[in-house]
Amino acid sequence: MRRQAIVADVQRAEPELVGRLDEVTCALAELAGVLEQEEDLGRVLQRSVDQVTSAVPGADMASVSVLRGDGKGAETVASSTERVGAIESDQYAAGEGPCLEAARTGRVVRIGVEEARERWPKFARSARAARVGSCLSVPLAIDEKFAGSLNLYSEQRHGFGDFDVALLRLYVTAACAAIANARRYVEARRLAGQLAAALDSRAVIDQARGMLMERRGISAEEAFGELARESQNTNTKLREIAAREIENLHRRRGK
Repeated sequence: MRRQAIVADVQRAEPELVGRLDEVTCALAELAGVLEQEEDLGRVLQRSVDQVTSAVPGADMASVSVLRGDGKGAETVASSTERVGAIESDQYAAGEGPCLEAARTGRVVRIGVEEARERWPKFARSARAARVGSCLSVPLAIDEKFAGSLNLYSEQRHGFGDFDVALLRLYVTAACAAIANARRYVEARRLAGQLAAALDSRAVIDQARGMLMERRGISAEEAFGELARESQNTNTKLREIAAREIENLHRRRGK
């Protein structure tokens, strides 16, 4: 009978669980679309916060905390409401709390505010003042320069179950991979732009050097030296000096 009751409970819960999984899947699909259009990581993280607040039923508030370079301090870079601010600023000031614990250790932290009173008293006081009953923090690790946590807050004492943890870990794993790929794409595009600009500058400089060599009967090294000295003396980029020299030489030829 006990087994039959458990099976019945699972069957009753299944539509809800599937629905919640669908919400997370849709959120990930939407995030992928955002990444194709947005380059700013802050806006992407804010969108993630808004998505998980809607996708996880027990989540009344959400935020993203990011560790500073020294690993000691942190800051909130995205949040669904200003109510999160006091809870997290007190954690950062104390140097401890669920957000920091998840970010530093790489482990999921799920805790009720009453349970946290002895371990993290400042967090517990701030959470109670903000009418928060429980917290779920999942580590974020996008690349070697970015470590933090995605944090959910519930007004209920036991707002997050095992399924919520699994859903959030699924979302975070996929989101981190997508964001990391997007950042690598943006970086590659930036470097490609720099390379193209460098090649363009080199072509202009080479043209100016060749024209000087022809007009004055000097060597390639002497022509480049003239351009470099003019750049240094006038505190002007070498490419601009070269472009100006080309324009002047063309003007002289036209006369």
